[in-house]
Amino acid sequence: MHGRTAVVTGGTRGVGAGIARAFAAAGAEVVVCARRPPRVPLPGTRFVALDVCDATAVRDFFDALPRVDVLVNNAGGAPYRLLADAAPERHARVVELNLLAPLTVSLAAYPHLRRAGGAVVMIGSVSGGRPSPGTAAYGAAKAGLESLARSMAVEWAPRVRVNTLVVGMVRTELSHLHYGGEDGIAAVSRTVPLGRLAEPSDVGEAAVFLASDEAAYITGASLLVHGGGERPAFLDAATVNRRP
Repeated sequence: MHGRTAVVTGGTRGVGAGIARAFAAAGAEVVVCARRPPRVPLPGTRFVALDVCDATAVRDFFDALPRVDVLVNNAGGAPYRLLADAAPERHARVVELNLLAPLTVSLAAYPHLRRAGGAVVMIGSVSGGRPSPGTAAYGAAKAGLESLARSMAVEWAPRVRVNTLVVGMVRTELSHLHYGGEDGIAAVSRTVPLGRLAEPSDVGEAAVFLASDEAAYITGASLLVHGGGERPAFLDAATVNRRP
């Protein structure tokens, strides 16, 4: 990644910070953007305040950059909210952040990426491929993001590659909000075949790979980064084939 510029949206904490650190370690010049700066500065990165849902601000941000070789659309997320417990407008904002904003950002970055022969990495989620009660709008948006990436890969080939990381459960500074305290995190970890939640660095290394020359013939792909997924519930409920 030496000599290349990577832009990471939502790159100030959690998964985004792990991605930013991985690109910096690989030698890239890293620009992270989010609405608020990181609490602790990330070595080897430059922060620019940006609301990815503001199309005008996004265009101005990319117009001011001299070059972009890699775009990682990481900004996203959603609070736990059952569908019937919130107005449609709240769910629409989740879709805007997780699907429409990556489209807006990618379009603004496209002229840079085309000149550089660059790469886009979408940060998807296993929520896009299974029922996601409590985060239904988020799951729907992530399913749409994966579809968008596949279409984008065809339209922008051969100059720009576009791939998706389909990310499972990750241990971050906010894990307790999703899984509870250490006991909850440990219990959830036991449901993953590899026996642990992902670390942000696991996602970061995978993102660097997809953006690198070693993945030069990979585009329109979805790479699962989920530790083997989730053990099917019926296996534990069935009364046959149980180990003593």
